[in-house]
Amino acid sequence: MTLDNLKAETSKTIKKDKDTTAWNWKRGGLVNLSVSQGSLSNWAAGGDNFSLSVSSYFNYYLYYIKDRISWDNNFDFNLGYIQTTSGGGQKNDDRVDLLSKYGYKMDSTGKWYISGLFDFRTQFFDGYNNVGGVQTFSSTFMAPAYITLSAGFDYKPSSKFSAFLSPLTSRWIIVTNHTLNSEGKYGVDTGKSAKYELGSYISINYQNTFNKIVNYKGRLDLFSNYLDHPQNIAVYMTNQFAAKISRYFSFTYSLDLIYDDKIRQFGPNGTSPALQVKSLVGVGFLKPLNVVRVKKITNPI
Repeated sequence: MTLDNLKAETSKTIKKDKDTTAWNWKRGGLVNLSVSQGSLSNWAAGGDNFSLSVSSYFNYYLYYIKDRISWDNNFDFNLGYIQTTSGGGQKNDDRVDLLSKYGYKMDSTGKWYISGLFDFRTQFFDGYNNVGGVQTFSSTFMAPAYITLSAGFDYKPSSKFSAFLSPLTSRWIIVTNHTLNSEGKYGVDTGKSAKYELGSYISINYQNTFNKIVNYKGRLDLFSNYLDHPQNIAVYMTNQFAAKISRYFSFTYSLDLIYDDKIRQFGPNGTSPALQVKSLVGVGFLKPLNVVRVKKITNPI
């Protein structure tokens, strides 16, 4: 080989093989912290002289998809605290929710999956009801807690929407605190720490970002207990809105609705069910966690 040929060979550009990388995992989330403060002075209509509330929200998701396999994992954590001159300090939001759903696509082009679902929901800290200036202990970690184990069909027309339908679902209501279970709170039999339910279950999830400014994340769960008054549907719904004000600040609004006929601690005598509503508004820090796609390298050369 001549010197000129050697130079030509060494200066050649190496052509890479076609990228056969498959993006199997996707992960991301959201962090939000909001603060609101109010004060009154000589206010004829009445109210607290001072109030300060802090609310936080953390979400992390991890999705896997390959061929016909789909595995969705989602973790939500809400925590809020309020301080007022009349009521003192206490939490006004506390929720831990872990949802995992594994599915197998029923055909290569369809949107239906045969799926299994696991959901765990509770809170971390002690909670109190404030009635007439008197605080009554109402909740703590694992009191209550809800565990749902379900098998059914999952309809997923897009990455933004899914509807899980199950004719066979096991649900456990857990109240490990002796003070609460001795009073038969949250539908658990008096003196018992858990109650088993068997029924049908629907879980609808929707998440979308509109105009790159407004983000919405919502979930609706419906459960009917075959073993006890199946016509009384338990409803659990969460709604989370966030509208960007600037790069890191946003207006946020959350609305939670719960109705469970077995939770009978409302009304004049504290023995009636009722629609539970929690509404929080705030302006604060909002940081989307970077969406990361983790790829499996099938041809490393």
